Amino acid sequence: MKKWLVTLTLLLACGSAWSIEKPVNAGAKQDKPVTLWFVRHGKTLLNTLDRVQGWADSPLTDEGKQVARYLGAGLKSVPFGGFYTSDAGRQRETMQIILQQTGREAVRPTELTGLREVFFGSFEGSFNKKMAAAAAAQLGLPNAQALFAGMKAGTLSVERSINAIAAADPAGQAENYQQVKARTQAALRTIIDNALREKQSNVLIISSGSAILIMISDL
Repeated sequence: MKKWLVTLTLLLACGSAWSIEKPVNAGAKQDKPVTLWFVRHGKTLLNTLDRVQGWADSPLTDEGKQVARYLGAGLKSVPFGGFYTSDAGRQRETMQIILQQTGREAVRPTELTGLREVFFGSFEGSFNKKMAAAAAAQLGLPNAQALFAGMKAGTLSVERSINAIAAADPAGQAENYQQVKARTQAALRTIIDNALREKQSNVLIISSGSAILIMISDL
């Protein structure tokens, strides 16, 4: 019995990449795997200002645009059949630059709101350190630096940190881990179903850092 194989390739701003293969839809017939290329949007103004940027949005910086151009040039030979972003301007802008660099200016990407970054509620637009300090307090950590250190060392999971942010939001509007996972993986299923139906071997997906990590966390 043949199985669908979906290869997940994650491309970051630094140019690094990794991929894994995951059996999907065990009864389907297909000779080649579907490769999903995940790209984080380019660096933005709010990134530069160290501000929280979930559903809040800002344009790419010159550096962010240049990295997107480099990436587009590197992807020029890949025969993409599908193109996806959310409705966030920074994701759209990154996709358009890549499409220009690959000679696909006429392509109209599919927008899925499920590919949005995590919604950080009332922390949106505030300094990252303020949000981190509030999350740290929820976790019994002394300060934001301790939270960042735990995330960097891998001792603090994305799930715990996102849930701590949601619990710390004074407005009670920030998404928790399960909410983000549900919507991002629903978007992923839509993308895979479309790829299977349209026989697309390569699909380009522009999203955001935390959303991508949560989307593929248990694949």
